[in-house]
Amino acid sequence: MARNEKQWNAHPDPSRIEWADSRIYSDEEIFEEELEKIWKKVWIPVCHESELAEPYDFRTMTIAREPIIVCRDTDDKIRAFLNVCPHRANLIERRPSGSFKDGTPSGNPKNMTCMFHAWQFDMKGRCVHISRAEEGYQDRLSPKDVGLRRLRCEVAFGGMVWVTLNDHIEHSVKDWVGSALDCILEPLEMEPLEIFHYHKSIIPSNYKLWHDTNSEFYHDFVHYHNRVTGFNDAYFARKNMTFDNGHVVVGSFEVQYDQYEGFESREALSFPTLPPNNWYMIDIFPGINYNLRGSALRVDLMTPLSANEVMIEFRGLGLKSDSEEDRLTRIRHHNTIWGPMGRNLHEDLLSITGQGVTMRPGTEPRHILHGRHENETIHDEIGMRHYYDTWAEWMGRPLHNPTNRPPVAAAE
Repeated sequence: MARNEKQWNAHPDPSRIEWADSRIYSDEEIFEEELEKIWKKVWIPVCHESELAEPYDFRTMTIAREPIIVCRDTDDKIRAFLNVCPHRANLIERRPSGSFKDGTPSGNPKNMTCMFHAWQFDMKGRCVHISRAEEGYQDRLSPKDVGLRRLRCEVAFGGMVWVTLNDHIEHSVKDWVGSALDCILEPLEMEPLEIFHYHKSIIPSNYKLWHDTNSEFYHDFVHYHNRVTGFNDAYFARKNMTFDNGHVVVGSFEVQYDQYEGFESREALSFPTLPPNNWYMIDIFPGINYNLRGSALRVDLMTPLSANEVMIEFRGLGLKSDSEEDRLTRIRHHNTIWGPMGRNLHEDLLSITGQGVTMRPGTEPRHILHGRHENETIHDEIGMRHYYDTWAEWMGRPLHNPTNRPPVAAAE
């Protein structure tokens, strides 16, 4: 029967069923703490190396509100810096992407130029020009004293560009990811990859809810075509496997595309060493998703904007060596599933939008169940439990009482 207020708000017994207090998704103080304790401390992929194809190409983004710029130098090395001028802390570059090869109205070719006072920096982050330096600073300030704030940057796992704000991080990207991506490592790294699709969504929902949707498959009932064409014993038998540092892998499955109305088999086009039509999904803590499905690789990168808003960037990747025909096929296969008007993606985004509505900052705490146990298969919520165990370790907060609020007594 329906419950009254006391019954509705009574905390379930965490020894009987796992659950989270919804304030981990809505509390602004918790969100700010996440940025400091997690997002500023770990490796975050920010783009793909093919988006910086030539020397002087750049891309801008943010990590935990810090503006970042990544660029390719003439030595072919990709470097990352704070997108902040050391003079008056202005943004150096406002464009989302482009090239410094040609000059701007404020500065010379092959340099990053702050439009505010025309200070210039090279692709190694060195200051190479201070306007009217001698007149204003005499001999008290030299360009060698005011370079950009460099950030640790590595290219790994299929050419993703990883950046960390943590100068004192003790592990490499490969150490951080560990063996979580081993199941697709050979297909990712045997040949160079290239981005062929990009779009982004800004969703009024907490970033962790997007992770949850990628981590569990119990929600596949929301996908109409999955329900009517895709379910079989092999589908439900896939395992959810946990790895160090909060990462989760959903086991492989051969998708029967020829059973989907309007679809064809994808067995003729795949990735090196990947069996035809196979599907792998890997979630990397705190919010990165590799989704390799037959002929197309989708990588989701998340930028948390507030407790109730997240930007999700979706990239489709194929082989750099693709023929024109193969590339068009990959684009079609990717976008019929995951494009802005694709078969699956909009349903996932609508689902977490609904969660965002009910868990906005200021709403009363709710009990969010993580308690399904189904032999560690895809409808088992082991992946979510593993993620939030890691989250609680980083945050130092218990999942079912993150603000140490006295529990509501269970109704009799």
